[in-house]
Amino acid sequence: MPGSCVLVTQEGSRPLLVEVQALVDTAHVPNPRRLAVGLEQNRLALLLAVLHRHAGIAYFDQDVFLNVVGGVKITEPAADLAVLLAIHSSMRNKALPKGLIVFGEVGLAGEIRPSPRGQNRLKEAAKLGFLIALIPKANAPKQPIDGLEVIAVDRIEEVIDRVRSLA
Repeated sequence: MPGSCVLVTQEGSRPLLVEVQALVDTAHVPNPRRLAVGLEQNRLALLLAVLHRHAGIAYFDQDVFLNVVGGVKITEPAADLAVLLAIHSSMRNKALPKGLIVFGEVGLAGEIRPSPRGQNRLKEAAKLGFLIALIPKANAPKQPIDGLEVIAVDRIEEVIDRVRSLA
């Protein structure tokens, strides 16, 4: 459904798949609301600024609500990519491709930074039946993983383009 993205996060040394949901709606007040449950609110504001600056997608007149399903609290920056894709999906009212998982930190310059234990994350996603992984280029596996198409990206602009071409 639109506004939903699956993230492979780490809980200690174990990979854990969680759903990140976003709802973007027209603000009816001068100061749009930014609400994050399960993720640091300041991180949400930072990611919206990166989307505007480096992908040309503005949310200054939109309320943005974010929720990590199941009451999970995400503290690692590897959730950045899932947050951005959930927001973008909600804004476009278009679901992300079925079977997609993501992870990766987004830097202030729009670069996609690697996440620790990337291979473990990919193997867990493949084991659970996911078909496509959108990940940082530095986390790309040296050997193919059976049943998992890996799309490795460097920049946020590339992420947005790849997701649009997949849908």
